[in-house]
Amino acid sequence: MILKKIKPSIVSVALSAFLLAPSAAVIAADFPSAPVQVAVAYGPGGATDFQARIATMMAGNEKYLNMPMVIFNKPGAGGQKGWNWYASSASTDGHQLAAYNVPHFIAQSLKFDTSYNINNLEPIANWGADPAVLIVPADSPFNSAADVVAWSKANPGKLTVSGAGLYVGHHIASLQFDKVANISTKYIPAGGGVAAMKMVLGSQVMAGFNNLSDAYRQGDRIKIIAVADNQREETFLPDVPTFKEQGIDVDDSSVNFRGIMARKGTPPEVIDFLAERVHLMFQDGKVAKKMKSGGSPMRIMTRAEVKSMWVERQAYLDKLLADL
Repeated sequence: MILKKIKPSIVSVALSAFLLAPSAAVIAADFPSAPVQVAVAYGPGGATDFQARIATMMAGNEKYLNMPMVIFNKPGAGGQKGWNWYASSASTDGHQLAAYNVPHFIAQSLKFDTSYNINNLEPIANWGADPAVLIVPADSPFNSAADVVAWSKANPGKLTVSGAGLYVGHHIASLQFDKVANISTKYIPAGGGVAAMKMVLGSQVMAGFNNLSDAYRQGDRIKIIAVADNQREETFLPDVPTFKEQGIDVDDSSVNFRGIMARKGTPPEVIDFLAERVHLMFQDGKVAKKMKSGGSPMRIMTRAEVKSMWVERQAYLDKLLADL
């Protein structure tokens, strides 16, 4: 009798694949096996560092990672030093992650020869979106963006403006402001948001672009005179108008999206595990409460949503920066 060769059934193939593939239970048991490090490409005390410590504070809870996340800082060149290190030297086992800032790292990868870009980094989840704001010293005669424009037009090239670095959100907002208002200001990259804020607090510059969250925490030590977004920040700055409300067409291109990413080459099952658990962790009520008390707007996004956002922002920034 000739035996007929029987093809494996779909069920048996699927069962075999299931048995061979790492299950969620295995990943949960084996990863993470040590505290997870998160690199922040900016200095201690700035908005990214401040928020990253809050966003990750519940990681040790068993329903999230069951292991703490430890922040470490690698500042320099507006984030380039830390991200260049991360994209070229960090481990790919999931135990070394990094905080990202968009538009910062995307704009820098378009303008400079960097080791990082959207193709060799893997988004995990997004925790916030922090608009850039135009700030001036508390005793400044400027009370609106229109005041700054009028003075700048009367004194071309003399208005000094601080920001965290080159091609970060602050710089993009400054470039947009100059272009649409038809003025010429002198942008000074300070090497980080904290240093940029200190320049305004010490009246070393006449104005500055900084993060809404950092500016909000300064209270009456500074004046916030415009928000670079398409709508007002009703929760934290309900009385501060946007540039658009003041007749200056600065949009949301400089809004600072923040989240967690991994290096390309990290195992897919680890990325999937992190994407699920970190997204849930960002939604924890204790995280939300502490973010709100620190003046930090949250915008929680899944891995899929962040991937789409990165692609859309890159296409948009490519054109915007060419026009600017």
